Amino acid sequence: MEQLVIRDADVVDGSGEPSYRADVVVDGGRIVSIVKEAAAAGCQRPRAMRELDAEGLVLSPGFIDMHAHSDLALLRDPDHSAKAAQGVTLEVVGQDGLSYAPVDDRTLEEVRRVITGWNGYGDDVEIDWRSVGGYLDRLDRGIAVNAAYLVPHGTVRALVVGWEDRPATAGELDRMRRLVAEGMEQGAVGLSAGLTYPPGMYAPDAELTELCRVVAAYGGYYCPHHRSYGAGALDAYAETIAVAREAGCPLHLTHATLNFGVNEGRAPELLALLDQALDAGADITLDTYPYTPGCTTLAALLPSWASAGGPEEILARLGDPVTAARIRHELEVTGSDGCHGVPVRWETVEISGVTDPALGGLVGRTVREAAGLRGEEPWETARRLLVEDRLGTTVLQHVGHEDNVRAIMRHRTHTGGSDGILRGAKPHPRAYGTFPRYLGHYVRELGFLSLEECVAHLTSRPAARLRLPDRGLVREGYRADLVLFDPETVAPGATFAEPRRLPTGIPYVLVDGRFTIEDGKRTDVLAGRSVRRTDVG
Repeated sequence: MEQLVIRDADVVDGSGEPSYRADVVVDGGRIVSIVKEAAAAGCQRPRAMRELDAEGLVLSPGFIDMHAHSDLALLRDPDHSAKAAQGVTLEVVGQDGLSYAPVDDRTLEEVRRVITGWNGYGDDVEIDWRSVGGYLDRLDRGIAVNAAYLVPHGTVRALVVGWEDRPATAGELDRMRRLVAEGMEQGAVGLSAGLTYPPGMYAPDAELTELCRVVAAYGGYYCPHHRSYGAGALDAYAETIAVAREAGCPLHLTHATLNFGVNEGRAPELLALLDQALDAGADITLDTYPYTPGCTTLAALLPSWASAGGPEEILARLGDPVTAARIRHELEVTGSDGCHGVPVRWETVEISGVTDPALGGLVGRTVREAAGLRGEEPWETARRLLVEDRLGTTVLQHVGHEDNVRAIMRHRTHTGGSDGILRGAKPHPRAYGTFPRYLGHYVRELGFLSLEECVAHLTSRPAARLRLPDRGLVREGYRADLVLFDPETVAPGATFAEPRRLPTGIPYVLVDGRFTIEDGKRTDVLAGRSVRRTDVG
């Protein structure tokens, strides 16, 4: 007898086609049978050891988070309800050019410090790997949801070139090529880049093109956080498209937004640029999160020259009055490249997390509000935060535009990604709410997307980008990574005031045919594993 039959589900299968009613049979971690209502009427219905009544629930493939920052959270927090409770069954980590493999001891320490705001320092995780394969092996000991990994360009550059603002030598570029090839051979699905973060921001396009050639040879894709989402954003998108096309590499534009006042209402220009490239034969996809504010570290706003050399040199510059004044001028007057070429407005920068508990009283306030409490200029508050919190402060930037979010969401290559940073006292609610917000707000409340269309954005489209031959659809023979949700009640619990509340209306989530969420509660199942390039078609 089969393991599980899910009875009378409204199946939205991920293809974008209309839903249908069916019994779906799961065994051995796969979908072994789908019996549609019309067929079931004249034959005996399937039986199983367990039968789940799905009356009133939609059954869909598990959601794929194309931009996740769960690199250490998957290991630190086996529960991982932040993603599991949303119906996420696969995350793509190693994002924005900075993660924890490949590294040596020096680079590991540097990376840990630089992205403490994203993932915590990591002293509560045994980092017993140095290679991409070693990290994926660690995931294979058992995690809440599946995970794929992108080789992080910035980490590779730090390992070979360091944190200096200079081009790589020919020998260094050769070594970077080898490291990217090794990462792909060990199972990475592509290459990420963080071109507003050190040290990736120091790489010329020629370097990125050469590394993308390596990625293309292994069937992977290029996933850049490009050089600007503010002033010059459209030029930055065009530059990224040109790099990928020159390299012959598929391109995935991550958190594909247009932010700040200079870009209000300009999404149609971006979409026209993408359509022109697609129509000319480019292979491009993108992801977005369904919110207007962004989230990053406070240190990320600094100009690139101030970030050269690594954390200690950044702190030394901030401690020097003359250099600090120069940094302030670029931030507040001319527009720092770290802040996307736009002069910072401190009233839009909200402190969302600190690593030093003594600074906790500032969380939830804008830098301008915090400065008022301290009786000082906003820049001085920001500088003190950077120094006293050792660059670990995270912030929300309230600089987005809903019209841009909606327009990009409708694009023919759009997928979903949370960009969810799980650390900090008051993280962005997208970390806990992205996928139910798509289904609850944009489908049910606004009718902006149909249910079938939205599910395809969150399932089959990302699976196609990842070249997964047996995920992203409800099909016989496919892996039983599935979610059951109530279309009438599904909604994010997370808000900006309470960002860690779990969603409602998602009572069941299966990873590899096993219940990760059952009756709305997290089980102790750790069925997730690494999804490696060698696993894909």
